[in-house]
Formats: sequence, structure tokens, C-alpha cells
Amino acid sequence: AGAVRARLGGSAEPPARCVCYGLGRFGGCPIARDQLAFLLLLLEELGVPPARCSLFDPVFSEQEAAVLGELGLRLLPENEEGKHDVEGSATLFFMVHCGNALYNNLLWRNWSLGALPKLVIIGNSFRGIEERLLPRILRRDYSYIAKVLKVTEEVALPTHPQYLDTFNDTSIHWFPLEKLQELSPEVWDFVEEPTYEDCDNLEIIRREDKAHGCSPITA
Repeated sequence: AGAVRARLGGSAEPPARCVCYGLGRFGGCPIARDQLAFLLLLLEELGVPPARCSLFDPVFSEQEAAVLGELGLRLLPENEEGKHDVEGSATLFFMVHCGNALYNNLLWRNWSLGALPKLVIIGNSFRGIEERLLPRILRRDYSYIAKVLKVTEEVALPTHPQYLDTFNDTSIHWFPLEKLQELSPEVWDFVEEPTYEDCDNLEIIRREDKAHGCSPITA
């Protein structure tokens, strides 16, 4: 948590709130429980009140939802599919081990010079996503990740031997305005909403999907 704070210390605007996607069934999954514990420590370290942290995972049980409420955290009322507008507030997105589509949707929803600099994402390494996918697949299915890659600042979360499975391939990402301004105007003109019609392995629970068992995001 201190490493995250140190990385964000030079930001013009530190995060004022937090959104967490895909935490999973922490009532029965030790990895999800460790991620929740880290999230709570991170909020404390960054000075973000729990009431300003919103969570969503369609697999949360009623008991887990009640526990999150007891911890002072808020549940988002509906499945946003990652399409959360920062609405002018610097926001930390805690999205460890989420599907690529969630990151892509988040970037699309905030695709502007005014909004992207207000995002900080703790989640799967964008560089790792680029390495694992063929360039044409990355551009076709996750075009917003592909377009922002070369101007993304990314630092790997420090590793710890006890939590290798919990935070493997996890990085801190942010998008400096001065770098975003280097992109061509055409990049900002295309803001079509992603559809993923040709995507074979989406790794996202849609609004219309029913959640059963373990979260595929966490798995």
C-alpha cells in the first residue's frame, strides 16, 4: 500500500474515491480475502474514506454484501460492465485479475483528455496483455487498451513470496496528460462503444448474465 502511495505522490490530484470490480467470493476464497484486506489497507494509506469506495461483483452473496456494508464500503446498485464515469473526480480503480474487456470498457467510458488523467488502475499489467495477445486481436477486441498503451505509465506492484498468486501480473497504471496530448487527434475522434462480437474468451459477466458459483473474473 505504501508503494502505491509513493507512486501516486507526484500526481497533481490524488484519488478522492475508489471503485473495485471483480473481487470475487471472499467468504470462501482466500485469494479474494487477501485482496479485500489489501484494498482496506490501501484506502487507509491513501486517505480515502471507506464510504467513498464502491464495489461490484455479481457473485457476492447476501452475507458478503452485508459484511462489506459493516466495513463501511458501498455496493454499486447495478452491473456497469466496467463503464464507470469518473465525473471529474480522481478515482482509483481496484481491478485485480479482471477480464480485459472490463479495462477496455473503463477506458472507453472515460476516453477524453479531461477524464483519463484522473484514472489510476491497479490491475492486470497492460504490457502483459499486449505480450499475450496477437496485435490484430488486441486492436480488434480491446482497441482502447491498444491505443493508450504507448502513453501509459505502468509500475509493477511489489511482489511478496506469500502473495504471489494473489497479486501476480498486477501493476499500477496512470495516464499523464502531457503524454496523452502526444496522441493524434484521430485517436480521440473514434469513441465507438465496444461490442466484443468476435471475441472468443470475453471473461466478463454481462448485465443480462446470471451469476452462479465462483466469479470467472476472480478465477
